[in-house]
Amino acid sequence: MEPSESTTISSSSNHALNSTGGACPWEVNDRVRLCRFLCYGSEGDLYTAREEGHVSVQSAGALLCLLQEGRGAEVVEEIRRFAQDGRAVRPGPSFFALALCSQHSELKTRQAAFKALKEVCRDPAHLFSFIQNKKELKEGMKCGMWGRALRKAVSDWYNEQDSMSLAAALTKCKQREGWSHQDLLRLSHTKPANDAIALISKYVTKGWKDVQVAYADKENSEEVVRVLSYLEVVERVRHSCDETEVINLIEEHKLEREHLLTDHLKSKQVWRALLKDMPLQSVLKILGKMTSNKILEPGSSETQAVCDRIQSETSLKKAKIHPFSLLLSSENYKRGQGYQGKTKWEPDSSILKAMDSAFYKSFTNVEPVGKRFLVAVDVSTSLSSIVPGTSVSTAVAAAAITMIFARTEADTDVLAYSEGALVPCSVSADMTLAQATVELVKTPGGSTDCTLPITWATENGKAVDVFIILTNNPLWTFAASPVESLKKHRQKSGANSKLVMCGLTSIGHAIADSEDRGLLSICGFDLGALTVIRNLAQDLI
Repeated sequence: MEPSESTTISSSSNHALNSTGGACPWEVNDRVRLCRFLCYGSEGDLYTAREEGHVSVQSAGALLCLLQEGRGAEVVEEIRRFAQDGRAVRPGPSFFALALCSQHSELKTRQAAFKALKEVCRDPAHLFSFIQNKKELKEGMKCGMWGRALRKAVSDWYNEQDSMSLAAALTKCKQREGWSHQDLLRLSHTKPANDAIALISKYVTKGWKDVQVAYADKENSEEVVRVLSYLEVVERVRHSCDETEVINLIEEHKLEREHLLTDHLKSKQVWRALLKDMPLQSVLKILGKMTSNKILEPGSSETQAVCDRIQSETSLKKAKIHPFSLLLSSENYKRGQGYQGKTKWEPDSSILKAMDSAFYKSFTNVEPVGKRFLVAVDVSTSLSSIVPGTSVSTAVAAAAITMIFARTEADTDVLAYSEGALVPCSVSADMTLAQATVELVKTPGGSTDCTLPITWATENGKAVDVFIILTNNPLWTFAASPVESLKKHRQKSGANSKLVMCGLTSIGHAIADSEDRGLLSICGFDLGALTVIRNLAQDLI
């Protein structure tokens, strides 16, 4: 592939020239490092599943280099794209990067950062994180952080929201990371843009009693009346000790558990009311707790209602539930015990059946990338281990990952290899997860060579865009260098091939110290790993 002649950061291609004018299309330049950082919080070629490391200036070298080169506006645009398009595995790096840009010495960069605040920080928790990042970055500096630009940006964040949406968000997430809405409204000197925002601001800063006094005899607009009524409901539920009243308010006004007191959540009936309109992703996370507490009991109407929602194609599509997310939830529920604490439960067979049905229905939620994939499973070692941090065996995880690509990407080959050679493998798109798992574990073990799938594709004239190697072994073994094998395949096939090595039980081993941006290592596996693979396939990291 011909390298790009542009030095502009581009979302459509990762083959841009680096900051020093280098012309190697596979070179890991500052743009690549920035996008890796925004995606998973590290500039390196290693993604570790479920790792929530704290980002810092030291881990954002490429971001600083691009800012020093006067490319701050381009960096902010990349931050905005990652936040809006669902490319980021973790949101934290984007908030940190935006905070860093917002106090850069170049005026255009600061302006661009503050302008993007609402698009990047879409809810109160995000805004609090951004403000905390700014505070930490300002520590040790003589100047304060609450300058005119930040005050205006925070004021605009509140003023440009829909009033009812803002009221709901502020009453659900009142404070985070040591900051509250009262703090931000006070420090930003926010002047409400309309009467409804003025009401919400008064409620946050002065309290409900002052609101009642101020609005008791006023002639209010319809919008103000709606917000006032909603806030009254929130206050009623927070001061109510009547279970029936709490349940009625939840059902009538679609209140969520964040609106309730801890004592309310001790009631089974309150939880049953919450479950009716709870986001499906949240329902999947608490199935074990609900079963343990007898809120969901075998044969009950509540259990049937939950099962209907879980396997509803409409609900799955609306919540954008991914099949791998359902697998993780299903295997955890099947385990009958939480990871922490003493919570135990007897898995309900109807819930397990519903989750199994939902797993296959949710494949329609996976948007195809449209690339040529080769998924190869290393069956040389036992696939009976557990993927760290999950309840999923490596055999089931490998089968599920294989199925996801086989069912959603039109051009996908599936291989298995062991004892220095490829072995027969008939995993296909029409198989069930159980059938695919059996197919993988039936092969006897032996030594392994993770470059075999690349060699097979090269020798058989099969052009591949993305090789995905799934193995248990955290210490890679190769008959030849994976970098050299990949280069040979690129040269012979003409494809811009990439290689993803997934060590399903690994806890931190990379392939090699490679400066080839087409190589990536994944340690463990989670839903974020699939986002990383997708981004790599599309030249986004």
